[in-house]
Amino acid sequence: MGSIKEIAEKFFDACETGKGWEGCKDCCHPGATFSSQTGTLEGVNTLEGYTEFMKNLFKPVPDGSYEIKSFAVDEERNSVIGFGVFRGTNTGEGGPVPPTGNKAEAEYVYVMNFEGDKIKHMTKIWNDGFTMKQLGWG
Repeated sequence: MGSIKEIAEKFFDACETGKGWEGCKDCCHPGATFSSQTGTLEGVNTLEGYTEFMKNLFKPVPDGSYEIKSFAVDEERNSVIGFGVFRGTNTGEGGPVPPTGNKAEAEYVYVMNFEGDKIKHMTKIWNDGFTMKQLGWG
């Protein structure tokens, strides 16, 4: 399939453009796990669930986009770390409140742990409270 860096980049792009599990599953083990110490993602413990969360985010934030700031491979631990910024404006329906017109610029990190050439687990490091406040959701 490719190097773990190439697979991580493919996953990152599919996830951050709202492709959902359909667009991400080829990069992941079935049942791949997910964790994040955030209130927004509480209860989301599979990578499938997280990719669907990101897909659904494009309803209230239809102009969502991302910028990769850094990508690093840790070959010893078979992991890839991606640092990005997600930007978007709450102009669509589907959020916790009616559209606010507020913009968000959220920095976050994905730590993708591989087993072979597929992601087995991913951790997202993100200050969700700050982002929700920017959007006018919290």
